[in-house]
Amino acid sequence: MIYSKIEGEGKPLLIIHGFLGMSDNWKTLGTQFAADGFQVHMPDLRNHGKSFHSDEFNYEIMAQDVLDYCKANNLEKVSIIGHSMGGKTAMLFASKHSEMVEKLIVADIGPKFYPRHHQIIFEALNAVDFSKKPSRAEVEEIMAQYITDFGTRQFLLKSLYWQEPGQLAFRFNLAVFNANMDEIGKPLPENAIFTKPTLFIRGENSNYILDEDFQNIQQHFPDSRLETIPNVGHWLHAENPKLFYEITSSFLK
Repeated sequence: MIYSKIEGEGKPLLIIHGFLGMSDNWKTLGTQFAADGFQVHMPDLRNHGKSFHSDEFNYEIMAQDVLDYCKANNLEKVSIIGHSMGGKTAMLFASKHSEMVEKLIVADIGPKFYPRHHQIIFEALNAVDFSKKPSRAEVEEIMAQYITDFGTRQFLLKSLYWQEPGQLAFRFNLAVFNANMDEIGKPLPENAIFTKPTLFIRGENSNYILDEDFQNIQQHFPDSRLETIPNVGHWLHAENPKLFYEITSSFLK
């Protein structure tokens, strides 16, 4: 069973993090939704955060993990917010189990195919040799040689933890990601359709959802609309949490 943080009481709301992320990334927003009368479930997808590691890693299996999680927690009807890889997992889950999903919110990802674009991040992560027992500062120093953006580095360093005294490690399963890198960009199956209310939100400075993608989005999600948050990139919920919360909250209500 995947690990999850649960906050609040009320209508179930699932928040699914993106690639290399974890439930912790959504703590502040999760608390806000809980205060609004939702029971907020923030799972760690397999190979991420505190969830189990597995050699199997693709959207089908992650959507199945979400189904197993819902069944184990007696969640018969949920609304879902999914960011990036979590958004694609949510899209697939909603199309396969539409009777269980009330509303769907997809943050900065479309149903289309995405070519590999995490190469620099992978180079940075693979450059860290944990057998040399580096300190937290040394890990950041190594990664800074590849990733100049401070925010991206901090996001990745959130997954750094003390496996045992003196031994750091990443919580995510880097070896499996290295072996299955192409799974992340795979498109939603052509026959995957979800007809209930769906909201796509993109960052103005992000190129994940382009204007010309909306036609493809509507083929899979006929009852969908697209909102844009100005002056933010791919991590829109972290860069402007206030506006992200306002848009999603009014859609859910």
